[in-house]
Amino acid sequence: MNYQVGDLVQGTITRIVSYGAFMVFEDETQGLLHISEVANSYIRNLYHYLHVGAIYLVKVIAVDEEKNFLKVSLKQVSKEERLADKGGLNDRIKSRIDFTALKAAMPKFIDEALNKINHTTANKEEESMVKVDLSHLVDKVDFASYEAKVKTIHEGIHAKSLPGNDFLGWLNYPNEYDQNELALMMEKAKEVRSHFDTLVVCGIGGSYLGALAAINALKGLYPDDPFKIIFMGQTFSATYIAQVMDYLKNRNFAINVISKSGTTTETSISFRLLKQLLESKVGKEKAKNAIFATTDKEKGALKQEAMKEGYTTFTLPGDIGGRYSVLSPVGLFPIACAGIDIKAMLEGAKEAMNNYNNAELMNNPCYQYAVIRDYMYHHDKQCEMFVTYEPHLKEIAEWLKQLFAESEGKGHKGLLPTSATFSTDLHSLGQFIQDGSPVLFETLLFIKKPMKDVIIPHDNEDLDGLNYIENKALSFVNERAYLGTLAAHEHDGKVNNVVLEVEELTAKSLGYLFYFFMKACAMSAYLLDVNPFDQPGVEIYKKNMFHLLGKKGY
Repeated sequence: MNYQVGDLVQGTITRIVSYGAFMVFEDETQGLLHISEVANSYIRNLYHYLHVGAIYLVKVIAVDEEKNFLKVSLKQVSKEERLADKGGLNDRIKSRIDFTALKAAMPKFIDEALNKINHTTANKEEESMVKVDLSHLVDKVDFASYEAKVKTIHEGIHAKSLPGNDFLGWLNYPNEYDQNELALMMEKAKEVRSHFDTLVVCGIGGSYLGALAAINALKGLYPDDPFKIIFMGQTFSATYIAQVMDYLKNRNFAINVISKSGTTTETSISFRLLKQLLESKVGKEKAKNAIFATTDKEKGALKQEAMKEGYTTFTLPGDIGGRYSVLSPVGLFPIACAGIDIKAMLEGAKEAMNNYNNAELMNNPCYQYAVIRDYMYHHDKQCEMFVTYEPHLKEIAEWLKQLFAESEGKGHKGLLPTSATFSTDLHSLGQFIQDGSPVLFETLLFIKKPMKDVIIPHDNEDLDGLNYIENKALSFVNERAYLGTLAAHEHDGKVNNVVLEVEELTAKSLGYLFYFFMKACAMSAYLLDVNPFDQPGVEIYKKNMFHLLGKKGY
């Protein structure tokens, strides 16, 4: 391999994907032109810049001799270098490169690329709101070996012929939801915000994690909003529940209780306490107008109580499990009560649904991420660490931990999902990630445009030595911390990194992101040959607990 960093080389585009373009060089050497190295401006559609079969002059920015692979840049080629190319660089390149093998292979490369392009949605006006960057993987994943299996699973998911198919209601929900119910949720959410100062969401697992994740992600941890949303029903902690109850004594609160059966122990205990407190404050008649139940459409203890008492009800679809329910009334009603546009969230999810309804692995970044997870699991990685750089995204990682752990952790299989918030956790976990046991890979969610920003001021004394970054935005520092950490973990620590970039977190892009992860999780679990939608192991602790509590029949 006769390449060095800084070389100018000519290469031919063989395939365009969401995160860049693959190229072929001398002696069929392969390379990647990442989307970030195409132009200095933001790129919505790579097909407006690059064309399969076209030859481009690029600069080598990284050389992997072991894998016979180059990373190259188009934007780093200067105007002068391009002009020099017209003045003789082609002849100099030709004098040391034999294009015979390339010429012979080109029809194959072009045919393969065109075949994949014919099956992609790449020419749509809307670009994916989640940019999947695989250029920071240390291992070379053999995607080709997965293509047939991914296609079979994709077809099985959409034909609803695989195990757990009774719980695929989330798959097309963004296109099939009840518009009347959506209107009712939006109407009732406005009433709640108008007549109350607090909403207590009473649920556990998927019945609260998705809503909490979305509200924190879009509102921040200290929003400028007098209306408060708090959570109960997710713990047996006496201290936590007692403090919440004390707090509510001086609040004008409504309740959203969420349970398919109405008999989930943690949620049922909290709902009993909340209902008793509410009725003691406002009376039984007024209390029923302040209680909203999200439950089964037809059956269950909570449904019976709601019908008897006259609570407003929303439907927890019977074919959607809790951890896949954030885009259903389970998550949407409390999210709407936070003042967030849930219609836009569903629009984003619908866009993701359409973009990822694609069996071709090399044109589906969602499935590529699922394949990477499977590859890592089968190549001695035990943990996936979800990394964010914003504290208000911490609950997104908590939601992801439930989604993947409960979907895949069966039959003594599956990655252990963990999480970290950088740069905070770099001061506790950074050493292990960099130099510890090589048991993990990172999936990094980075939001390019922050919700708010702060400018670093000048200090006359400069005792802290920070004047070198005065007048810079704190988001600039955070981004440099992200890039520096990524380089350290990838190049020095040899840690595989999948980077998911979102330009700006909005209701629409968050809906897109939620769907991305749910679809990826389903594919990932089926690749592992487990049912993504059951959780038999969860029931064991409940039986033991009921026995110790003296419940009849246990």
